[in-house]
Amino acid sequence: MSMKTMNDPSSPLRPVFTSRVVPVIVITKPAQAVPLAEALLEGGIDVMEITLRHAAGLAAIEAVAKSVPAMQVGAGTVTVAQEVSRVQNAGARFALSPGMTEALVAEVLRCQLPFVPGTLTPGEIMRAREHGFRLVKLFPAAQAGGLGMLKALGGPLADMQFCPTGGISLANLQDYLRLDNVPMVGGSWLTPLDLVEAGNWAAITRLAREATDLARAA
Repeated sequence: MSMKTMNDPSSPLRPVFTSRVVPVIVITKPAQAVPLAEALLEGGIDVMEITLRHAAGLAAIEAVAKSVPAMQVGAGTVTVAQEVSRVQNAGARFALSPGMTEALVAEVLRCQLPFVPGTLTPGEIMRAREHGFRLVKLFPAAQAGGLGMLKALGGPLADMQFCPTGGISLANLQDYLRLDNVPMVGGSWLTPLDLVEAGNWAAITRLAREATDLARAA
């Protein structure tokens, strides 16, 4: 398959979901995964990025993939090539990374797994584009310049789209989503660790619904 269109909006290697807000999630116990997915769905969010920052991440992805088919479950913090086939075998429908390496891209292509690489600088964004990606993460967004950076990138790199992650919150998500080159934002505020650990799914549904309403208004 040509790399030219692999991350084009119509490409099978670009993630597909309706929510414009992507929860970035750390799960410490696999049993938390299914009720968390159901709580997010109830709040209008049909995507979740379960990171590999904790050993329970892979089992959590598998649990959601098997039990909550309406949820588009993806694997986050995929940083080495060996992790690509592991998350795909667990049921992840896509993967995201804080960065991008040649080995990681090669393995994504081999596995045909939808993928969103992380970028920080114009040079990294251009390198991602050379590999065929049109949707990338801007991470960490706040440290990279936030709204000002994305507005500046919209001129010379108008064919690129961004999912800013890092420093996004309920207070500023609308500002980001109003930009033409930002189809979605990512953040961990939707699934605070204390609420997940306490199993307070009703509170997470409220946060999801609030974010969904703000995103629609944007």
